[in-house]
Amino acid sequence: MKLLSFKGDAGLRLGIKVEQGVIDTGLHPDKVFGRGNEAMTELKGLLGGASSFLDEASLEIAACVPNPGKILCIGLNYRKHAVESGMAEPKQPVLFSKFNNSIAAPGEEVSIGGLEQVDYEAELCVVMGKTAKNVSVDEALNYVFGYCNANDLSERKLQFVSGQWLVGKTLDKFLPIGPYVVTSDEITDPQNLTVKGYYNGELKQNSNTADMIFSVAEIIAYTSQYMTLSPGDIISTGTPEGVILGTQEKLWMKPGDTFTVEIEHLGSLTNRVVD
Repeated sequence: MKLLSFKGDAGLRLGIKVEQGVIDTGLHPDKVFGRGNEAMTELKGLLGGASSFLDEASLEIAACVPNPGKILCIGLNYRKHAVESGMAEPKQPVLFSKFNNSIAAPGEEVSIGGLEQVDYEAELCVVMGKTAKNVSVDEALNYVFGYCNANDLSERKLQFVSGQWLVGKTLDKFLPIGPYVVTSDEITDPQNLTVKGYYNGELKQNSNTADMIFSVAEIIAYTSQYMTLSPGDIISTGTPEGVILGTQEKLWMKPGDTFTVEIEHLGSLTNRVVD
């Protein structure tokens, strides 16, 4: 299934994208993602009984997971990105966090006023579907609800001003996600997905999740050793090569620029940065 969140008269609603349009489930997204895989049977039941469909183009699309419990990110997780960054491949996943203030919807403008070194990062994002603690690599993908596009926007000057990346990573609206959460049953292999990023329409990132240093399953297993992962948590799994940080001239993002993330099966996520 392809799920999307949209703004209705009574607040946020969860929709299911099908060939005929969008089915309004009547459910708040939090009620679904907070239950994770337990909600899957209910959602599948709505598919057969739907008689009316919304026009997706007429909807005000929200972030696909509007209120994640935890937002975890993985740094330096593509081999070629580590090379372009001039850093050694990590021996274990490099974990850092963002907060809910960083969540942004598809098409939402992101303010970069007063910032100097804003960079884009196309990433595969995992949505957790079950409580995970000390899970094995072999079992880890069974805990995934689905996947979505993410843009892990970064302010490089702030990111490296200290030993902590946090301040350069979790600025307001610095994690656009969406437009869809595609359920895990439709993604047979998360380690074989094309990842593309278009800067002002020009292809800058063009890779595959096969280049990840740590697979999705390894990331979940590793993280669950140290913290409990819950339904509705999201993990952004790192970016491939092609970011501005890895270029020689380093022409940072400026107001008016757009960036589009396109990951195989997950649709297209575009956001504009403004002053």
